[in-house]
Amino acid sequence: MLSFIHDFISLIYPDLCQACGQSLLKGEEIICIRCQLQLPRTNFHRDAINPIIKHFWGKVPVHAATAYYFFYKGEKVQHLIHQLKYKGRPEVGMKVGQLLGNDLKQSELYKDVDVIVPVPLHDDKLRVRGYNQAEEIAKGLAQSYKVESENLIVRTKHTDTQTRKHRYERYQNVDKVFAVNEEKEIYNKHILLVDDVITTGSTLTACAEELLRIKGTKVSIAAMAYAAK
Repeated sequence: MLSFIHDFISLIYPDLCQACGQSLLKGEEIICIRCQLQLPRTNFHRDAINPIIKHFWGKVPVHAATAYYFFYKGEKVQHLIHQLKYKGRPEVGMKVGQLLGNDLKQSELYKDVDVIVPVPLHDDKLRVRGYNQAEEIAKGLAQSYKVESENLIVRTKHTDTQTRKHRYERYQNVDKVFAVNEEKEIYNKHILLVDDVITTGSTLTACAEELLRIKGTKVSIAAMAYAAK
């Protein structure tokens, strides 16, 4: 009976794929199987040296860096991120995090992750959005890894939005903005630092610097998408 009611409601208000906007088939959720197969994955988790890790060379000694998708303006991945960030669909982040985690666990670079830490969201954006999209991705990753997702990084001061800033301006904007609030939680741990989109990597660099101040830490980076130039 419940299945019949669900099917009837779905006819009137169909669940849609958050990437392509088409109706989901029975058994599908959030992202249709077609999009899961066709969205442009980077597969950077397989390569120790890739375009993302190069963003951090000479800045901060991260162990590994990857993103699940390539980001191209006007394409499906941008629509997916738009649903996550601006349309109140935190479940998109959870789903992508689960998919990404399933891949990362198979990589020698990421298999020994101990704790997953999201980049904190600007306070003003958190009040408006109601959730931190990086935290939702981290929750999905944590489910795949069966480890904890911990909000261990805090912002120590307000900053302007990174949007429309040039590379060096982005770095200056987040310099000495973050701090670790539970140092004992990450002694000698491999930390997976998580964000939604990597562009210049300035925010991730600032966060990783703070995490690496803690004794014995190793930091890797993962994001939902990489804005390739």
